[in-house]
Amino acid sequence: MDKNRDELLKKIKDEILDLKESPLYEERINSKSFPVIGEGNHFAEIMLIGEAPGKNEAKTGRPFCGQSGKILDELLKGISMDRKDVYITNIVKDRPPSNRDPNSEEISIYSPFLDRQINIIQPKIIATLGRYSMKYILDKFWVESSSPISEVHGKIFEGEAEYGTIKIIPLYHPAVALYNRKNLNTMIDDFKILRKYRHI
Repeated sequence: MDKNRDELLKKIKDEILDLKESPLYEERINSKSFPVIGEGNHFAEIMLIGEAPGKNEAKTGRPFCGQSGKILDELLKGISMDRKDVYITNIVKDRPPSNRDPNSEEISIYSPFLDRQINIIQPKIIATLGRYSMKYILDKFWVESSSPISEVHGKIFEGEAEYGTIKIIPLYHPAVALYNRKNLNTMIDDFKILRKYRHI
């Protein structure tokens, strides 16, 4: 598996580029934008999973490259980490129109690609960014939690992946700090948990 990670991840990219059955495919072609597959360390201990690309991300094909990305970079820097240390992706790989929330059909179409990314990279920690990725990941790993993100952010859950036990840490989406800077202090504290659980 280790020698083939780049190749396997490239295969996912190629499949998504040609994902005509996606309701977002035509939107991507018409707007001359890109899918956002993911970026970072293919051997990362920590995988950060957001919800769906925004306008800036679709223009560049890179996750979290707009204002939310600046917040994310700041949070990573606060725990002495960089984008190159982690792997960053989303559940939905194409941008929903007008940056709306992803719907259940879109999550259903794109989530198998995320599942494959997880099994290829084999992170020890999955940090979800926002309520949609939190719900998907907790459900996927059979973690019992019906609580809202406001109650479980920064808490640690355990799940069983195909390759072993993982820690799941729900986090607020970086965009919440754009709407209210008071949330940034909460996010800074939550991110410290990632540093604590590195090298587990």
